[in-house]
Amino acid sequence: MTEYFTIGDVHGKASMLDELLQHWDGCSQLVFLGDLIDRGEDSRAVLERVKNLVDQKGAVCLSGNHEYMFLTWLDNPEKSYDHYRRNGGDTTINSLLGRPLNAPVDGVADAERVKTEAANLVDFIRQMPFLLETEQYIFVHAGLDLELKDWRETSDYQKVWIRAPFHEGSNQTGKTIVFGHTPTFYLLHEAPGTKQLWMTEDGKIGMDGGAVYGGVLHGVLFGHNGIIEQYAIKNDGLVAED
Repeated sequence: MTEYFTIGDVHGKASMLDELLQHWDGCSQLVFLGDLIDRGEDSRAVLERVKNLVDQKGAVCLSGNHEYMFLTWLDNPEKSYDHYRRNGGDTTINSLLGRPLNAPVDGVADAERVKTEAANLVDFIRQMPFLLETEQYIFVHAGLDLELKDWRETSDYQKVWIRAPFHEGSNQTGKTIVFGHTPTFYLLHEAPGTKQLWMTEDGKIGMDGGAVYGGVLHGVLFGHNGIIEQYAIKNDGLVAED
């Protein structure tokens, strides 16, 4: 039975990711739930590390809504830059172009620069899948449309953006759905920094610890009978839970 070491929303927090990866055994299947970029200080380093893990170690990195917005901006910068900027995109643009994070951004001209100067990373983002389904688990960034007769018909847009209808819907997939996107502290009605995962009786597990909001970066090892180990990296070090 394959084990899955799954990592929540990184959002440019490269040092937290590096610390978390120290707890990966190098054998279990690595799964990133998306939102590698935006808001945090080192999106380029995160993309490079994860691309290398995909290329060299067979990791799977799903697209999140921030990768979706990034590509939407690149493909139509005049129309889409303002929305991307409001969602923390300038930090990624400046990180990719090697500029100070607070440097002014030209949404149109910089789109052309990013396509040229970070072409390999843009290609990497373009090939990210939206879902990983295994015998026991469904890994997805935001969730599924559980009102559909066949959940597999969920649109890619919904897979990266859906919130309440999924959280409140009934999971009748027969599998555990592991997702990020909505910070666990929000779902748990707690302050940022909680180490808890959001878990429901019908088999949904939310693991976006809100790392970029002063929360934690979750890493969870899933096995045949559910969670084997879980880690929560805080900015000041490791908190391990069994």
